[in-house]
Amino acid sequence: MSSNLPLSVSIISFNEEDNIGRTLESVMGFAHEIIVVDSHSTDKTVEIAEAFGAKVYDEDWKGHVKQKNSAIEKCTQEWILSLDCDEVVTPELENSIRETVASGEKDGYIMNRRTFYAGKMLAHSWQPDNKLRLVKRSANPRWGGYDPHDVLEIEGTKGKLNGDLIHYSYRDINDHFQRLLKYAKTAAMSYHKNGRRFSMFRLIFNPPAAFIKKYIIRGGFLDGFHGLLVAVSSFIYVFLKYVFLWEIERNEG
Repeated sequence: MSSNLPLSVSIISFNEEDNIGRTLESVMGFAHEIIVVDSHSTDKTVEIAEAFGAKVYDEDWKGHVKQKNSAIEKCTQEWILSLDCDEVVTPELENSIRETVASGEKDGYIMNRRTFYAGKMLAHSWQPDNKLRLVKRSANPRWGGYDPHDVLEIEGTKGKLNGDLIHYSYRDINDHFQRLLKYAKTAAMSYHKNGRRFSMFRLIFNPPAAFIKKYIIRGGFLDGFHGLLVAVSSFIYVFLKYVFLWEIERNEG
């Protein structure tokens, strides 16, 4: 990769052959190195990543947070751009990254992520979706939060980049709701591990609150039927999260 940007791209992967090439193509023009921590993919993910010049490390799955921390620990450049395999850097965002790395006024930079869902680029649903993704290695970046909702944290100041990060979220509706089920169970397990207990109040009130937030407060209805799908999926996700937490506690007893 011929680039004068002192920047590492950090990615974790598992069976992402449908996505990872698009992501790597969007960064190969300005990244000095690409680090991919793969979890024993059985498709062509590793082959595609290596074709783009990525350094691929094969590791057991440790959970979203620990896996992403493993990836950023392997980065050697002054700046780190952390991406998921289904995210693409737009030309406008690339220009903003180039200008930012050249000036380096802040220790980390937030970018807005827009989602392409069921054949449509959403304008209101899942918005705003601000993500801290571009950080200085000297700012001690670490992934925190809880699986699967990891959050990148740094020590230092933050700024905002122009341009969008495009999120090619799900292959289809079936993929969306299959993953929703998986993520709800993972979140419940994380809640339990961190000592959070089941609450009937949250089970009753949090799912409709999630729907109202997505569909009305955030203007999801302006995205038409797609916005309704997003809001309903949020209702189901939150409901299942607490149901799974209830089940874990019941099985323990």
